[in-house]
Amino acid sequence: MKPTDAARRGRRRTKTLLLILAIGFLIFGAAAGTLYYALRPITLRIAVGPPGSNDHKVIEAMTEAFANESRTVRLSPIATAGAVEALALLGAGKTDLAVGRGDLEMPADAQTVVVLRKNFVVLWSPSGLAGKGSKRKPAPKIKEIADLAGHRVGVIGATSANAALLRVILSASGVDADKVTVTHFGTGQIEELARDRTLDAFMAVGPLDSNITSGAVAATARTRGEPKFLAVDASEAIALKHPRYESEEIPPSMFNANPAWPDDKVETVSVSHLIVARKALSETTVAAFYRQQFALRQAIAKQVPGAAQITKPDTEKEGELPVHRGAAAVIDGTERTFLDRYGDYFWFALLLLSGIGSAGAWLRQYLNRDDRNENTSHRNRILAMVSKVRTAEFDHELLAMQREVDTIIGETLDSYDGGLIEEEELAAFGLALELFNHAIVERRAALQAAPLNVLAARR
Repeated sequence: MKPTDAARRGRRRTKTLLLILAIGFLIFGAAAGTLYYALRPITLRIAVGPPGSNDHKVIEAMTEAFANESRTVRLSPIATAGAVEALALLGAGKTDLAVGRGDLEMPADAQTVVVLRKNFVVLWSPSGLAGKGSKRKPAPKIKEIADLAGHRVGVIGATSANAALLRVILSASGVDADKVTVTHFGTGQIEELARDRTLDAFMAVGPLDSNITSGAVAATARTRGEPKFLAVDASEAIALKHPRYESEEIPPSMFNANPAWPDDKVETVSVSHLIVARKALSETTVAAFYRQQFALRQAIAKQVPGAAQITKPDTEKEGELPVHRGAAAVIDGTERTFLDRYGDYFWFALLLLSGIGSAGAWLRQYLNRDDRNENTSHRNRILAMVSKVRTAEFDHELLAMQREVDTIIGETLDSYDGGLIEEEELAAFGLALELFNHAIVERRAALQAAPLNVLAARR
């Protein structure tokens, strides 16, 4: 084999090896990148407010628990002035999740993910303090909601949603809401609320175990006498007309044991605080968040007891705010499996790999075209020598052709070992070589028999 041919073959082998390595690294890099993208934690922005509120504390504890014990979903809280502002950020697409009260104005595409807590309406009126030496038990001036017309109600909480809820209750109870005066008090103004003698009734909206509600009941009892709790008898009708409210009951002795406040169960309505998401948020992402926060609820509740009130939304209730399909799939057990979600991608990946393989085979053939042409040339040379073998007159001519064929065989096998020619091409070369060997054997036998024939003719 000529040195120049060897060098050329070595360069072609090096190029082929480098090409195969490059394709291999490309496929490995693509697979590694896809795997990293699929397994990396998802960070969801969640808007909640105001800072220091129970909702804000729960979300902060949830964020910490997710960061410590989760590899799927992380949270990035965005503090807002209140629930209205949090929902506005969600509507503007500046956050993925938001915490808001269910009866607030929601973005058009907002959907429920989880119920953070339920807020119960607690309405009560003071019975008055008994005079010194009086044995007569004071009687409340307001005994039922219908008596509120023409009176003043102190509402705890600066949000206008509480006043709107009171109007709904009054209207459903047959009371003209315009005849009831509402005065708002902040959650830090409980003592001021209790001392205000112009107030005839009080209203709080919050969890039944809320310190704010129980504190307000106790404060008004000290200054204005034993509370008379007002039942919302129209609670079921309110829930039917306004799906974002629910009919509930306040159990006896909820706010005091002795004496029992209330002394019997009291019918009322509730409104939920929700974690909501935009409808466009991925079903898989919402499902992962839903599963994760329930899995870590106990850990969260250890930091903020209010987290124990987290519950799943009702997927069968025909409310104004639907449940996000990701949460609903987990609740109803219809969540798609991994293959259901990514089966199409696997088929696409297989087709892509098949295409890459075909392209690699074509490229390999293209790069090795010189060797294939050379192999064809060698085969044609052997076939041409077959004709020369049959007309050779001397044995040394056959020996010279055999040596030339030996050189061709060495080059061909060298190319095959280097992957430069295919097995099919080597088989075709073998047929030509077999034909040459048969011709050599026949011609050598003929040359050896020729002197004997001449000698026999002379005799």
